[in-house]
Amino acid sequence: MIDLHCHILPGIDDGSPDIETSIKMANVAVADGIKTIAATPHFFDGYYSNPADEISGHVKSLNNYLAEKGIEINIIPGSEAHICTNMPERVLKGEISTINNKGKYILIEFPVQTIPPGAKEELFKLKLKGLIPIIAHPERIAPFRKNIDILYDFVQMGCLLQVTAMSITGGMGKSAMNMSHKLIDLRLAHIIASDAHSPVNRPPVLSEAVDAAAIITGSTKEAESMVTTTPAAVINGEEINLPEPREQKKKKWWFF
Repeated sequence: MIDLHCHILPGIDDGSPDIETSIKMANVAVADGIKTIAATPHFFDGYYSNPADEISGHVKSLNNYLAEKGIEINIIPGSEAHICTNMPERVLKGEISTINNKGKYILIEFPVQTIPPGAKEELFKLKLKGLIPIIAHPERIAPFRKNIDILYDFVQMGCLLQVTAMSITGGMGKSAMNMSHKLIDLRLAHIIASDAHSPVNRPPVLSEAVDAAAIITGSTKEAESMVTTTPAAVINGEEINLPEPREQKKKKWWFF
């Protein structure tokens, strides 16, 4: 399996605080069957500045350390960029890292309670530059839960949606669980990732969520594709042919 969203790099954001924790996270991931992890530290103006070249350096160091310890897992560079202005220019300048430095896919986070003005336009500008946004954990964003049509619009634009494994299994609360199940059922969810920050409370574990997704979709193959073939295409910078989303079932009105 491939985990496309993980805060495993030590000491650079709110994820792993030190190399010992990173090693523990890697061991948890290996035990779950994860072979590749995209290290996605935050990029957030005024809070976290993690340039692409620095992330690549941290990834190289962590891979070397893991190899010395005999831990068979591969870490690749990425970032989780908070939606902001001038995103294509920031990518070009190296302020924001694309997944595996392929210049193709970029993981984007929205504020939990609001959608910033001009957000859709920023996504469109990325698309015009050949960059494909992957919206991180939309099931945890209140405006998306309130109006799922926003996500339909994003997907129609060519964005991908990444749901969090712990949301699917209930670890992020009932609202996030219900929304993640809905996104999977409607084929609006394309990737399952851990968004891991620790080896215990928010661990890099995907298998339980994949099992749950298989029940929701009725297809083990479809569920597994969200942690195998789809993220593999992302890390290779390849185009992805996704199935059309299902339409929402309209509520029936009953009159007496």
